Amino acid sequence: MTATARPSAVGRPAYSQELARKPQSAALARQMVRTVLDTWHLHQFVGEAEHVMSELVSNAVDHARGRYMRVTVTRVGERRVRLEVIDKSHDKPELKTALPTDEHGRGLAVIDAFSELWGVDTLQWGKRIWAVLGDSAGKDEQ
Repeated sequence: MTATARPSAVGRPAYSQELARKPQSAALARQMVRTVLDTWHLHQFVGEAEHVMSELVSNAVDHARGRYMRVTVTRVGERRVRLEVIDKSHDKPELKTALPTDEHGRGLAVIDAFSELWGVDTLQWGKRIWAVLGDSAGKDEQ
């Protein structure tokens, strides 16, 4: 995890970090996810969580505005995590079916395939796109 990732001081266990809105940040976000899930002994979700976080970050890089985005990993249950990216765009992503010849357009399909549920929260100055991964038998809250 990078030195700037910070644990949440209150509420549910969480780590959050502000990253530059550029393609290289996907690797930093994946490293953060891997380190946090290893810390919480949730190794079984690392691969899927890295894919989902990569897609969340890529969407923000490609479609948001502003220089920065915030990535967060929150433990929402014994065996469940919520991944979030907050950016300064009000444009909501839409799940589409990409054609085999399309070079883009599969990110939300990846998120949908790997997560129990996902969604978008509108914020006054942007949006939060999130996905919940984990063992559905241990559902708590999103």
